[in-house]
Amino acid sequence: MPRVERVRREPLAAQAAVLRYLLGRARGTEWGRRYGYAPGLGAATFAVRVPISTYEQLYPELEKVLRGQPGVLWPGPAPRWQARSSGTTNARSKYLPLTPEALHHNHYRAGRDMLALALHHYPALGIMQGKTLSLGGTHGPSPFAGRARAGDVSALIMQGLPGWAEILRTPPLELALLDEWEDKIERIARHVLRQDVRVLAGVPTWMVVLLRRVLALGGATQLEEVWPRLGLFLHGAVAFGPYQELFGELAPSLRYLEIYNASEGYFALQDEPGSADLLLLLDHGIYYEFLPLDQLESAIPQAVPLEAVQLGASYALVVSTNAGLWRYLVGDTVRFTSVRPYRVRITGRTKHFLNAFGEEVVVENAEAAVAFAARATGVQVRDFTAAPVYFAAGVAASRGGHEWAVEFNGPPPPSPAAFAQALDAELRRLNSDYDAKRHRDLALAPPRLHLLPPGTFEAWLRQRGRLGGQRKVPRLGNSRQVLEEVLALGKVASE
Repeated sequence: MPRVERVRREPLAAQAAVLRYLLGRARGTEWGRRYGYAPGLGAATFAVRVPISTYEQLYPELEKVLRGQPGVLWPGPAPRWQARSSGTTNARSKYLPLTPEALHHNHYRAGRDMLALALHHYPALGIMQGKTLSLGGTHGPSPFAGRARAGDVSALIMQGLPGWAEILRTPPLELALLDEWEDKIERIARHVLRQDVRVLAGVPTWMVVLLRRVLALGGATQLEEVWPRLGLFLHGAVAFGPYQELFGELAPSLRYLEIYNASEGYFALQDEPGSADLLLLLDHGIYYEFLPLDQLESAIPQAVPLEAVQLGASYALVVSTNAGLWRYLVGDTVRFTSVRPYRVRITGRTKHFLNAFGEEVVVENAEAAVAFAARATGVQVRDFTAAPVYFAAGVAASRGGHEWAVEFNGPPPPSPAAFAQALDAELRRLNSDYDAKRHRDLALAPPRLHLLPPGTFEAWLRQRGRLGGQRKVPRLGNSRQVLEEVLALGKVASE
């Protein structure tokens, strides 16, 4: 694992080399000429010249690329692959170009590193002698350009895998890339039932659905009865805490490694088993900057380079990539747990938090508290979302609060009040701002809890064309839109 060792040992040199490479390659593009990319342009000058951009701010340039115009953000022809993200704050999809450099020097390179780490940590599994069951999305014609294809990044990666990697993977592409999710799960389950599956790879939410169908078809109660050599789950996209107990029941001897892979790039991976920390990949074609959260609403936000980050602080992730994204605000927030080497934990989304009353509850807090409440009450959570309850106008005693909608795997908690109390207590322990607002119920009332019928969140995703792949329900939001939609579906489902 020489590359992983180099990232650990020489992180700043790796990042400096990546920035030189990016600026050199993009000198002749429309963007590079606009912002004066030139030899010798340093990180400090780059940060002054080039603005930090959200997707909406960069979209006029992205649209040119998506419609086939060459040399706009990255040299050469417009890429034929476009990564589609469901977007996580509204129903509109985001589309991002996926260049050959990003595919091969970022996603595939990181995938090889992950495989090397798995072989190093778990040699007895014989990973190369069996199959990796990978569950991804689908792709289809782009809405922008005639010959381009757009889809989940997992599907685009799967479509172009090198031959040696395709040999290791199951199911075959004709099943893996099906776009009708219910049929896809059934056909994949039947195909993989008799295969020698040793590794699982995918999003926990949808992997559970597939694995339960495999168990049903195999007449088994645990996955080891179906796949005796199964030993590892490579997971990402959502926090694993709420799923840990469930997977422990499905496969008690399963080991886990987490990846941090998104439409914008493959950012980090879990290089040490047993740790929740993710090693930043610093020589995979992405240059990183980190925006303090108090800068998010600034007119001219000031990000810091890697060498200036502080342990324990949360930052919004800003990337410049070999897919032509320049100082792009990904939308994720991370917290540094180590700087020797640089490791992070994902704490949430810049737009996915509860802060209607100064409580600053991020997704990391919410997921940990929900997992705690589930353990405390002996249940398994399938999914959840939460939003504020705002002060009522004209009501003197009105207080704000949070309203939670939760769907369970199996029976709901015998005492919903006990679940809500455990959730509240753990949030207070994890988040001092929330605790201060909850003091004596003065500013925030205790959380309200709604138990949703099975299938509610799946119905919400299906209604918006997001079912399958890496699509997921927003966990938190200061708008009540998602919560109200989910509650309405739950009401219909229970009638």
